[in-house]
Amino acid sequence: MSEFQNSPAAGPGQGAAGQTPSPGPLPEDALILLPVRNVVLFPGLVLPFTVGRTRSVAAAQEAVRRSRPLGIIMQRDERVDDPQPEDLHETGTVAGVLRMLTGPEGAHNIVCQGQQRFRIKEWLQGYPFLAARVERIAEPATDSVEIRARFNHLREQALEGLRLMPQTPRELIQGVEGITSAATLADMVAAYLDLEPAQKQEVLEILDLGQRLDRVSALLSERLQVMRLTREISEKTQSSIDERQREYLLREQLRTIQKQLGDADDRSAEVEELSKAIEQAGMPPEVEEHARKELRRLERLPDAAAEHGIIRTYLETLADLPWSRTSASAIDVNRAREILDEEHYGLDKIKKRILEFLAVQKLNPQGRSPILCFVGPPGVGKTSLGQSIAHATDRKFQRISLGGVHDEAEIRGHRRTYIGAMPGNIIQAIRKAGTRDCVLMLDEIDKLGRGVQGDPSAALLEVLDPEQNGTFRDNYLGVPFDLSKVVFIATANVLDNVPGPLRDRMEVISLTGYTEEEKLQIAKRYLVAREREGNGLQPEQAEITDDAVRAIIGSYTREAGVRSLTRLVGAVFRNAAVRIASGETERVRVDAGHLAEILGPPRFENEVAMRTSVPGVATGLAWTPVGGDILFIEASRFPGSGRLILTGQLGDVMKESAQAALSLVKSRTRQLGLEAETLEKSDIHVHVPAGAIPKDGPSAGVAMYTALVSLLTDRAVASDVAMTGEISLRGLVLPVGGIKEKVTAAARAGIRKVLLPARNRRDYEDIPEDVRRSLQFVWLETVEDAARAAFDDQPEAKAGAA
Repeated sequence: MSEFQNSPAAGPGQGAAGQTPSPGPLPEDALILLPVRNVVLFPGLVLPFTVGRTRSVAAAQEAVRRSRPLGIIMQRDERVDDPQPEDLHETGTVAGVLRMLTGPEGAHNIVCQGQQRFRIKEWLQGYPFLAARVERIAEPATDSVEIRARFNHLREQALEGLRLMPQTPRELIQGVEGITSAATLADMVAAYLDLEPAQKQEVLEILDLGQRLDRVSALLSERLQVMRLTREISEKTQSSIDERQREYLLREQLRTIQKQLGDADDRSAEVEELSKAIEQAGMPPEVEEHARKELRRLERLPDAAAEHGIIRTYLETLADLPWSRTSASAIDVNRAREILDEEHYGLDKIKKRILEFLAVQKLNPQGRSPILCFVGPPGVGKTSLGQSIAHATDRKFQRISLGGVHDEAEIRGHRRTYIGAMPGNIIQAIRKAGTRDCVLMLDEIDKLGRGVQGDPSAALLEVLDPEQNGTFRDNYLGVPFDLSKVVFIATANVLDNVPGPLRDRMEVISLTGYTEEEKLQIAKRYLVAREREGNGLQPEQAEITDDAVRAIIGSYTREAGVRSLTRLVGAVFRNAAVRIASGETERVRVDAGHLAEILGPPRFENEVAMRTSVPGVATGLAWTPVGGDILFIEASRFPGSGRLILTGQLGDVMKESAQAALSLVKSRTRQLGLEAETLEKSDIHVHVPAGAIPKDGPSAGVAMYTALVSLLTDRAVASDVAMTGEISLRGLVLPVGGIKEKVTAAARAGIRKVLLPARNRRDYEDIPEDVRRSLQFVWLETVEDAARAAFDDQPEAKAGAA
């Protein structure tokens, strides 16, 4: 039974019962077909084929046995193992079998030569191979002017392509030049061109010679563009290589000439210089051994080698580091105390801690250096304090700004394998300082970022750990460096942004805002003289009185630090400089009455009395990242259904404090002399002014309760009273944080009495002495204590009583 008996492509030769008679000999116009994968045979070309499929082997054997040609035809899908008629193209090439060899495992190899194109007309069934009646297509014998022009153009393209190919045999060029048939040239170019099988089949199916020449010419043109670009790149690359080889030969010749003339060998001098620097650097033994090993590698490398400059720069960096150099002289604690007092006013706790460190270092020189973290609002002197510490200890000072750093390599450095690699900021700062016991300030440590390059705060964990930084390993150095003698000082505005593990490694010292008296002293001792000198004035030319400085502090600035005060003092002296330089006067003395003309009208005024002159308003104390501040709680009542309305951009915790305060008032209506129905038929609106500023935290609970009691009992809170504290539903006043900053802000705002939680008595000693003397303190256990003190219902407590 034939393998095509049940095929849907079977012809009309089947009987009624589905049986096919025995096939007879092939008709004269029939061809034995050999399906092939991804190969197109063009007329005139010779190609070998490996035949392995059963029907393909039968087709080849039958063609050889009967001395008949084969029809080479390409499959549409190469994945089909037993192609049917619908799986084959309709156009192929008649080919004569020149030779057939039997290979191992039954495979056969045949060599075929293409003769002419054919098109399938009718499939024949019943044979053990594919066969079909075909129409043989002869090439047209036209020799028109258009065909000749296309032929010449294609031949020029083919010759150009051969010349662009590397090492093209001369015989191949001569063979192309000797072709006279346009059809032969088109088929040969399409056969040897690097095309997809589908593109070659497309050319094979184009019967019109003119169209075939145009299509082959277009495909060859695309390939020539790629070949021209490749040739251009190759020539440039070869030129670059030749130039480097030429430079290398010239350098070798120059070195030989210098040796013959007796000149010093620059290479030997360079190696000798590096060897001497390594010897004098005082490296630890293991580091010096590593440096010597790299130096030996450098000696073996030619100057033109890319790694030569990398190794030389690395060795220079190693030799420049202060492996054993120190700068600290004999410690004089008394002299250090004088320097700190001279350069900074106040800051007694910090000065005390520095003097403790110096005393310990004097008694135990091998002890570890401290890792301090100054936390406080801007402008209070955190950065300048680090410079004073370096001055007091006779150490070099370097500062690293960490604001916005988001790459771990900024701390640990880059590996030498990267182009442009360099050590991290820690090693660079120590190299610049020139000593291993310098004071290194890590400024704005709370502004560290985190990016795709890693977490720099995690890299600082080793740097700021006294147990680990003795063997700190920078990625660029690749060897340990001892950081244990470095005095690290970090600064931050807010400690909450510093990760917990990093915060745990540092000794935190808080700096609060300055009082008016402290600002006056700072201005008299430092700011006035510095700004006067900075504006080119002498003391006898310009003077600013103490009253004027006080007026600037009270009416033109409201800050924890002294930066705005510094700018305004500078503005006063610039105004004086203009008057003196223009010849208007020779000496300027600025008093408080002159400030409005120079700085404009006052920017701030004491609003406490005005804001608390009506019932329903209480003054609270708040903590901010830039120091303490006062805030006002305003409450109003109007007919409604007992709702509580909260405005002023309050956070969730502050809203809960207001709800707790209202619940506490409702639970104490009898004690307060209120009617319960009054609250049920009224809506209460609590507002905290400065609505553009977000506010949150539990410490406004006492102020909210007092404001509600003031509103509902129609009693005004004393104008010079401010309060802070969290409340509970039992009426207890709970402790809060930031007492020092809040009390300092109260004194700065003109408050005379502050109400604080009794459990915050432990913070009393942290409050500056002059602030304690200027304020009256009332310690609260319950909200009833707050109400009595706010409405002057109790005898006044003694000022400063703790």
